[in-house]
Amino acid sequence: MGFQKTFKALSDSTRREILNLLKKGALSAGDIGKHFDMTGATISHHLSILKDAGLVTDEKQGKYIYYELNLSVFEEIINWFQEFKEDKSYDKHSKEK
Repeated sequence: MGFQKTFKALSDSTRREILNLLKKGALSAGDIGKHFDMTGATISHHLSILKDAGLVTDEKQGKYIYYELNLSVFEEIINWFQEFKEDKSYDKHSKEK
């Protein structure tokens, strides 16, 4: 699993805020942009990074593009972290130190 793009996308506070907005449902780039004091081009850049990382999907509806969360990527991340919690050899190793 290649999480490099995912974690890079999540490292930016604006992109994390965009993801928080999308928790409520799909939004157009214009609707997302209303929540920030930045240009449409900057919002588009952030959305492009999120899309490239697989964190959001987009769908054209009429003349607008709507963005929504891609929950399967979030599930992969959660499962990956869960593996650390379930790895008893790691727990044993860390307690020995």
